[in-house]
Amino acid sequence: MDPATAKLLAKVAVKVATDEESRKRILTLILVPVIGFLLLAAMILQLLTSPLETLRLMLSPNEAPIVDEMRMDFGYTQLLQETDEGYLESQGQQYEGVVFRDGSREVVYYNQMDSRWADKPYGPRDTIGASGCGPTSLAIVVSTLTDTAIDPVAMSNWAYQNGYLAEGTGSYHSLIPDGAKHFGLQVEGAAAKEQQKIIDALSNGKLVVAIMGKGHFTSSGHFMVLRGVTKDGQILVADPASRKRSEQAWDFSIIQNEARKNAAAGGPFWIISGKES
Repeated sequence: MDPATAKLLAKVAVKVATDEESRKRILTLILVPVIGFLLLAAMILQLLTSPLETLRLMLSPNEAPIVDEMRMDFGYTQLLQETDEGYLESQGQQYEGVVFRDGSREVVYYNQMDSRWADKPYGPRDTIGASGCGPTSLAIVVSTLTDTAIDPVAMSNWAYQNGYLAEGTGSYHSLIPDGAKHFGLQVEGAAAKEQQKIIDALSNGKLVVAIMGKGHFTSSGHFMVLRGVTKDGQILVADPASRKRSEQAWDFSIIQNEARKNAAAGGPFWIISGKES
């Protein structure tokens, strides 16, 4: 190869190498901010949908129990335990077609442990059976008060897609008022001390969703539906974890004392009615 040709080939090689480096630099300049933006968006989404779970991941193993205490304090821990009475009673059962007719109105009943959907997902890692008392309670209300029959599977999907899943613990309290409004219902929050307001609402055929704390209905936290009042003033419920408890009449003082005192979103009781009420 003559010197002139060798020199020309060397120049071409240098140019190709330079162009390749330039392309890499340009690609890096483009990709770095894009990847950074996507990571930031993912972090914001995680914070919005699962703030307590995100906080837990940031803490050391010794500090993580603080988050568990916060979950308990705010009623976000609504996990049905395998040792809970409702779990033992409802596991493997089906409740298709169950309607309660002993109150002031007929109430469609769903159970989160129904074998048709107990193992179906509520979000990426939770199940309806373990964590779905919120969507199941809302499904009872919507199916009863509207012309739309929506089961716990569809309601859990809606709740997750709209950011109401408190991942690993249950549902945010705002699921109930926001969900009821989304499906065209009227909602009014009520405090535990407003006993007469709640009883009057039930007597008029309205439903009341309650977020309960540890006691007769749950070992942690639990959504359920108050569905009526008996002649002697006791409360009828639609407990999404227990048909047995749903067929009992309860003294209001039990429900009042065990309802979450520090509930968010206007709770611990939400009075819900159709638009015509």
